[in-house]
Amino acid sequence: MSTSLFQLSFLFICLAIHAFGQAPKKRFEYKLSFKGPHLVQRDNTVPFWEYFGDALAGDEGIRITPSLRSKKGSVWSKNKLEGSGWMIEAGLRITGRGRIGADGMAIWFTENRASQSDDPNTNVVFGAADKWNGLGIFLDSFDNDGKHNNPYIMGVVNNGQVTYDHQSMEKAMSDGSNQHIGGCLRDFRNKPFPVRVMIEYYNNMLTVRVNNGLTNNANEYEICFSASNVILPTSGYIGISAATGGLADDHDALYLLTHSLHDPTAQTAQISDAEREKFEQEFKQYQEELDRAKQQYQQDHPNEKMDQYDEDDSEWFQGQNEKELRQIFDGQNVIHQVLRDMGRKVDELMGRQEMVISRLNAMPVGQQAGGQQPQVGSQQAGGQINLQGTIQRHEVDRVISNQNSLLQQLGDLKFTISDIQQKAMAIQNQGAQKAGGGGGFQDPMAIHEVKDKVSNLANDVKALLSRPQPQLQCPSSGGCLSTSFFLVALVAQFVLTIGYMVYRSNRDAQAKKFY
Repeated sequence: MSTSLFQLSFLFICLAIHAFGQAPKKRFEYKLSFKGPHLVQRDNTVPFWEYFGDALAGDEGIRITPSLRSKKGSVWSKNKLEGSGWMIEAGLRITGRGRIGADGMAIWFTENRASQSDDPNTNVVFGAADKWNGLGIFLDSFDNDGKHNNPYIMGVVNNGQVTYDHQSMEKAMSDGSNQHIGGCLRDFRNKPFPVRVMIEYYNNMLTVRVNNGLTNNANEYEICFSASNVILPTSGYIGISAATGGLADDHDALYLLTHSLHDPTAQTAQISDAEREKFEQEFKQYQEELDRAKQQYQQDHPNEKMDQYDEDDSEWFQGQNEKELRQIFDGQNVIHQVLRDMGRKVDELMGRQEMVISRLNAMPVGQQAGGQQPQVGSQQAGGQINLQGTIQRHEVDRVISNQNSLLQQLGDLKFTISDIQQKAMAIQNQGAQKAGGGGGFQDPMAIHEVKDKVSNLANDVKALLSRPQPQLQCPSSGGCLSTSFFLVALVAQFVLTIGYMVYRSNRDAQAKKFY
């Protein structure tokens, strides 16, 4: 008997733990939520919400109060939140230039809400009216008592009879007053990311979680406080308010998302088969009537187009082959432009080379006289060139090696461009085959234009590769490079190296774009 009783007790405990451990079902309440972008309509209103005072709605959020002194503002839902369980998630941003801000913000769940006809002088609690019936979550940024216990986040419950006093709230927090149900010390001003506050009320249990705004992770919350046996109205309005005093901050509400919480064990209402068939029949009839109305309108207005987007998708959407061909075309244009710049720079270098050679030829040649040493590059009596002080053989070999490497890299460039041209021709052939079957490219002029660009680019590369290179003839006995020719070759090598580096960086950028 005792064993069976123990088993029944254990089973009852397991069932109770399972029932209490299940998370409540959430249902999003879109009429009690707002979020940007495109938050404001053309008439400067926010759907299902109203804002008053100094609040100003924008495309990304609502600025409750600007950073000016003695400003008050609020935003309230037009509809009530019905139910004994709910969850509110708000994204807030409080910024200011001062070291201390004022006064703060508040998130409300109250039985009554503000209206346009209210007296602004009565909104003494963070921009909202006093003696509210419901819950207020206060983000107090001003140190009223001078004890350095701010910024502070706290929850305050009111039954509509108690007057809120900023100065005595410190005493209420210390003596456990019923009006103050909990709080935490958190610095929520001037954070790089929005400060997120999540308020959950379920089974008379109130839990407030806060994201400190130091990370963009929306799920990284920490518990601020939790209170049990909290009695709130079964229905109420949701609002956000803010106020400034002698000091001022920008108080922004970026979004507010509301979910109603329901018992997970409750059965969800199911639609019957008869009702489902009825709805499907009504939808089918409506669709048929709409089609008949379109046909009748087209017959009555044959010259007027019903819908400018009611056409073939190929006129509005870009296919994969067209996208790849457009990328190749853009890349060829960039490469063509780079090669044109390289050709222009080479022409400038050749002009400078001719100018340097002409100046060197115009200089007088030194002669041997007495015990003086012959000048560099002068000829001796035997016709031999004195190479004392000139460039050495290994330096000449290094210049020739660099030029050969440059020619090889230009050859690789030519091979790459030829490969791109072959891919473009393959895509063109595929588009032509698809066009024969009723699809594919619809603009042959673009294909011919790409082909011409690729051909011109190949011709430019061939011309660049076929450009005559300076030939060096060296005797077997030693080096024969003159100083002037070495300077010219060095300058040419430097310019070509810079040009190739520019081309290589552009080619890498285009390769990322292709793939």
